[in-house]
Amino acid sequence: MKYKEVNKNDRTKFNKKIIKIYALIFIVLFFISNLNIFNLVQLPTDIYTNFEEIENANKDKLFSDIVSIDFDKNSVKTGKNGDFESIVIFKLFGFIPIKKVNIKILPEEEVYAGGNPIGLTVYTYGAMVISNSDIDLKNNEVSSNRYIKNGDIIKSIDGHEINDLNQISQILEDNKNESINIEVIRNGKIKNFDIPILKDNEGKSKLGIWVKNDVSGIGTLTFVVKNNNGFGALGHPVTNGKSDNCIDIKNGNIYKCTLVGIDKGKDNDPGQLKCVFVQKNEEGNIEKNTKFGIFGKLNSESNLIDPNVSYKLGGRLGVRPGKATIISSISGIREEYEIEIIKANYQKSSDDKSIVFRVKDKRLLDLTGGIVQGMSGSPIVQNGKIIGAVTHVFLNDSTKGYGVYTDFMLEELNSLK
Repeated sequence: MKYKEVNKNDRTKFNKKIIKIYALIFIVLFFISNLNIFNLVQLPTDIYTNFEEIENANKDKLFSDIVSIDFDKNSVKTGKNGDFESIVIFKLFGFIPIKKVNIKILPEEEVYAGGNPIGLTVYTYGAMVISNSDIDLKNNEVSSNRYIKNGDIIKSIDGHEINDLNQISQILEDNKNESINIEVIRNGKIKNFDIPILKDNEGKSKLGIWVKNDVSGIGTLTFVVKNNNGFGALGHPVTNGKSDNCIDIKNGNIYKCTLVGIDKGKDNDPGQLKCVFVQKNEEGNIEKNTKFGIFGKLNSESNLIDPNVSYKLGGRLGVRPGKATIISSISGIREEYEIEIIKANYQKSSDDKSIVFRVKDKRLLDLTGGIVQGMSGSPIVQNGKIIGAVTHVFLNDSTKGYGVYTDFMLEELNSLK
């Protein structure tokens, strides 16, 4: 008996059809089950969480009806910072692994809650440019400087590293050329320029720019770790005010801050807290300025801590749209004010706009009109845990704001160990 030979091309076409059919079935199931399945794609490969959040995520079917999360208990180990690490596996239909995520176990110990305004000063490694005008001292003319820009950090001049502002005058005085080489940090990148030297009426060399080596401002304390007084605050970076670029800092200090008034937020006007502080008797040291705030250690006798107000930290898997609160001391005492979380982004790439929320509490709306400048860092609490910090206000709607996940801040703080 003769068998008909199957053509290889026919077999390939048949296999491709089968694959397309299976792919179509999966896509349809994804849409039918729950669109939250696509949040899984945005989930990063490293997060903070715990057993309770994993259990609740499965119970709430956080990533759809057909996706479950298994905690690989055998993979639990101690990380380099002393925290516990493990792996969770996301499974389709309970048995098909589709994603692995490395997790760090959230600390069981509660942290002291912030919510109180703080004054802060940070010092840069070089000289920060605060005016990029080119000044002709002979003709008293000002024109745009095509070399140095606002926010640039002058790292070195003529090969000399800048650690003190007084160095600049001395280097210029020693220079005998008509130009000088300046190395700056701009947007995290190093750039070199040969800058023409200007002479004033007395013949002294000038660059035609204004510089400083410190930035001061106010913000809000988020949390303080009980066992070592490590703190996180602000939720977003300290910048030079001219751009959103994070300043590379040498060190800094935080101070007790007194609230003296509030400019209420309005549409297209974010408002602000009016605070005063004196740069002495610092409450703690700033060691790090990052995209997610400032981090360092409080003094053991710091007055910024209220030992009666503490919470556990929560991770992003525990955050849900719905009722939450923010902690603030704008009334004179630490209080919780009701907000509604509108959206919680899972964020494959880190960002300080993780959470979108709306202020619901009439007391806060009467006091501030919503979120105002200076409230950045206010803790966001949901289900009895600090799950984030306020970072930004919507410019066209002061009742709405953004928040950053606590686990981004915790990761930065733990890196100081």
